[in-house]
Amino acid sequence: MAPKIAIVFYSMYGHVQKLAEAEKAGIEKAGGSVDLIQVPETLPQEVLQKMHAPAKPSDIKTLKDPSELESYDGFLFGVPTRYGNMPAQWKAFWDSTGKQWQTGGYFGKSAGMFVSTSGPGGGQESTVMSCMSTLVHHGINFVPLGYAHSFGQLTNLSEVHGGSPWGAGTFAVRIDTSSLAFIANFAQSGDGSRMPTPLELEIATIQGETFCNHVARATK
Repeated sequence: MAPKIAIVFYSMYGHVQKLAEAEKAGIEKAGGSVDLIQVPETLPQEVLQKMHAPAKPSDIKTLKDPSELESYDGFLFGVPTRYGNMPAQWKAFWDSTGKQWQTGGYFGKSAGMFVSTSGPGGGQESTVMSCMSTLVHHGINFVPLGYAHSFGQLTNLSEVHGGSPWGAGTFAVRIDTSSLAFIANFAQSGDGSRMPTPLELEIATIQGETFCNHVARATK
């Protein structure tokens, strides 16, 4: 039976959602069953409007009860960073999983992670690292992207890109790396207008495919 995988994510401006869709394509390529699921929003609409956040996609299910995830074989978590850590929306979700923590509802399941940061050094790796304690408390087995199937993509120095052996990633800030323009542009372009590049989406698709293959082997 094909592994059943949930891609659970939070995305304010669409960057993580784009990665989630690429991860989904990778899982489907590997023959897995996959659902996209949004973490509930915690900010009031008034604040979201002031932040110019677009409306959440109505065609993607919003998680209402943590027990809904217990039927899945594995998870890919899409986490935008806040100071190198998970945002409040994700923290609120994990804080609601006391029952699963006590009963082992997620115990033994596999999970991978992908992230979005404002730019280099924003938490591409530390965001994933900061989530390890939560996974350990639930008995969830972390499956990194690694380099085995994405070495050429992750080590590509011809362009600025997100992603690491910890998982796929993207940058939300447009970056001009030419001389001092890098600093000026980085400071002035924090509008979230940079969406995942083809290379970043390729890395996410590879992660989805390899993660699905791992879960298939683990659940035989």
